[in-house]
Amino acid sequence: MSKLAVVILNWNGCELLQRFLPSVVRYSEEDGAVVVVADNGSSDDSVEWVQKEFPTVQLLLLDKNYGFAEGYNKAIQQVEAEYVLLLNSDVEVTPHWLCPLKSYLDSHPEVAACQPKLLSWHHKNLFEYAGACGGFIDRWGYPYCRGRIMSAVETDEGQYDDATPVFWVTGAALCIRRNDYLETGGLDSLFFAHMEEVDLCWRLWAKGRQLACVPQSIVYHVGGGTLQQENPRKTFLNFRNNLLMLYKNLPAEELNVVLCVRAFLDYVAAFSFLLKGEWRSAWMVVKARREFKRLRKNYTSFRKAGTKITSVQLPFVKYKGSILWAYYVKRKRTYSSL
Repeated sequence: MSKLAVVILNWNGCELLQRFLPSVVRYSEEDGAVVVVADNGSSDDSVEWVQKEFPTVQLLLLDKNYGFAEGYNKAIQQVEAEYVLLLNSDVEVTPHWLCPLKSYLDSHPEVAACQPKLLSWHHKNLFEYAGACGGFIDRWGYPYCRGRIMSAVETDEGQYDDATPVFWVTGAALCIRRNDYLETGGLDSLFFAHMEEVDLCWRLWAKGRQLACVPQSIVYHVGGGTLQQENPRKTFLNFRNNLLMLYKNLPAEELNVVLCVRAFLDYVAAFSFLLKGEWRSAWMVVKARREFKRLRKNYTSFRKAGTKITSVQLPFVKYKGSILWAYYVKRKRTYSSL
């Protein structure tokens, strides 16, 4: 069994593989890891190109596109390694990027998963939206990061270079103990994509495990490789999956209040989209709420199992107020200003 396997899920991403896989293979194999490309039923030349150019890369061929969540679930069931690192295909890695992550997990058995510092590939002095230097949530379930509040990303000046516990780690470069991944049930396949890593991390915390950011490891993420930030489909998935995540994981004493407040805030967001002329995105918010109501019955048994987080277990993960209020009213643009 390998110590660490870097697993890249691919779907019709031959161009991204050609651009980023060479550095992943070079720097990962130098650190003693194996590289696995799990193909989600691609119809382009991805598989043939990997077979020809990188014969040392292990190929896992899935029979169709299972989405981000279930695609990784099926891949990791087949990968034999103590640690697995879920890596987006649009990530550029750096020399010895895996060593700090492996060392941290080796020396912190209470930590189930960690992430590197995630910087923008387009602007390499800026943090990247999808995970920056580790993620948190506010009391209403809105995610934010060290280095990114809402849409405002910070310049990396070393201000978050301490390895620290976080609430969630980015799915763009998620290094996790394989046993923890499997025992927690992996990513929720119903989510398909978006918010699935936050949900996984919440469930890990509920089992008494911890998460961390290890910024001594650095990678550069293109971001929006599958769906652009303003894509209506992405709006739908983000709103729907966030609500499903809250319904699955919130303690009973918080659930009704949070869902009522979120209903109000979601319709405010829809109205805001309308004012900007983005009627399709506005409709996606409404559609997401309808789909949430239809799907939440799937999690009745999960909630009855009593999975919940307490403030004693997690004293630092929630911003006590609203991140929306901090951003739009108090004009706070940096994590350190919260």
